[in-house]
Amino acid sequence: MPATETGLKHYQMYVNGEFKDSTSGKLLTVINPSTGEKISTVPSATREETQAAINDAYEAEKTWKFVPAATRGQYLHDVATEVRNQADHLIALLQEEQGKIKSLATTEIMFSADYFDYMAAAARTYEGEILQSDNANENIMIAKQPIGVAAGILPWNFPFFLIARKMGPALVTGNTIVMKPSSDTPNLALEFAKIVDKVGIPKGVVNFVTGPGSVVGDELSRNKKIGIISLTGSVDSGKRVMGAAATHMAKVSLELGGKAPAIVCSDADLDLAAQAIIDSRIDNNGQLCNNCERIYVQEDVADEFTKKLTTKMAAVKVANPITDKDSGMGPLINQAALDKVDGMVQRAVKAGGKITTGGHKVTIENGFYYEPTVITNVKQDSEIVQDEIFGPVLPIVTFKTLDDAINMANDSDFGLTSSIFTQNLDNAARAANELEDGETYINRFNFEAMNGSHSGWKESGIGGDDGRHGIEEYLNTHVIYLQGHPEKAQG
Repeated sequence: MPATETGLKHYQMYVNGEFKDSTSGKLLTVINPSTGEKISTVPSATREETQAAINDAYEAEKTWKFVPAATRGQYLHDVATEVRNQADHLIALLQEEQGKIKSLATTEIMFSADYFDYMAAAARTYEGEILQSDNANENIMIAKQPIGVAAGILPWNFPFFLIARKMGPALVTGNTIVMKPSSDTPNLALEFAKIVDKVGIPKGVVNFVTGPGSVVGDELSRNKKIGIISLTGSVDSGKRVMGAAATHMAKVSLELGGKAPAIVCSDADLDLAAQAIIDSRIDNNGQLCNNCERIYVQEDVADEFTKKLTTKMAAVKVANPITDKDSGMGPLINQAALDKVDGMVQRAVKAGGKITTGGHKVTIENGFYYEPTVITNVKQDSEIVQDEIFGPVLPIVTFKTLDDAINMANDSDFGLTSSIFTQNLDNAARAANELEDGETYINRFNFEAMNGSHSGWKESGIGGDDGRHGIEEYLNTHVIYLQGHPEKAQG
């Protein structure tokens, strides 16, 4: 084991059924964002070690793809059971590493277990097709077959659930996988590797390699033995992965940034709208691609709505989520994220924005906290309305007509999620038909179902996750023309 600081936990990578360190001797240090304290070290893998993990997965897939789908699914059921057995331990680690409040940490762990069960059940339900032929005595069959080796590049905001979202559909359809956790949150992934090992998933089928994106992520994107790269991350990261994947025409599935608009019409239930929008903004401390990022409120209710929203936002308790069970919001992930959010707010104020609550960093221990913030008097073309904030800040823009609101909502490079609050069926129908996003929520907070479809438009991504559409991402189509002798046909 490489030398590490006294008192820090040390995790090892998991490759081909073995826990190992990197020959580089280099380590990455993981920080608790709630306190700023160092909590662990993990290996920083070399490009050659990443290549070796890919090779191991490539060899394992030759056997894994012939394991009956139901058996592959049973492994996922076993994983789900073990996640539930270790739930308290995993919840505590997730809070320590990522800064979630306990209720959300609990949701992430338990939802992940349910997700594994859901994907396991797909073993008996994903299908091919039989088509009618123009030729006598011929069968045309469309078979769905695994792509091969999948690469999963994980984000830091949901470090456990995104393992399930990438590994579940990959494994049940006969692929193997190499995953790279975020360098900010690798602990839970390597803890999860112990579950993989315990339930006995064959060697090489699931692998975790830690290290910088410029090394591990780049190799996963460029290596010719990788058939699909699934990344959840920033737009810039998605573009780099897509460019690297193009060198060998690998499939990509990219869930990138968001700038979700919320439209509040004059006929809306304003209390419901304010609470749903707040729930959709402070979820995961404002660090979720689905989060509401900008509000469009109709002029005649703008003052009333802003007051309600401001009161509710100001009431959100910001505290260390590990030591304060009443914490409503924890820290941002690191100092860079904190500085980015504060910089955007201060520039908006300098340009004429008015803060109705919040607007400052919060000093709690040495963590990375920011006040829940509402800002008015901002323009449609301003940075804070156009660029992803990824923090607990809500800019408000007013509108006269629904046409104006929809046009402004669609005036974005992003297209992941959106919402509308109205009691008018025509308004709801127009939003459903005209908003340019992969998901639209009507009179509810922004959070998707595992059996739905999670995919972005525009620069929010390509491909998708969840439900049968997410399973299809990991399958190749193989058309088989089975021609019998024409004269042997009856009739």
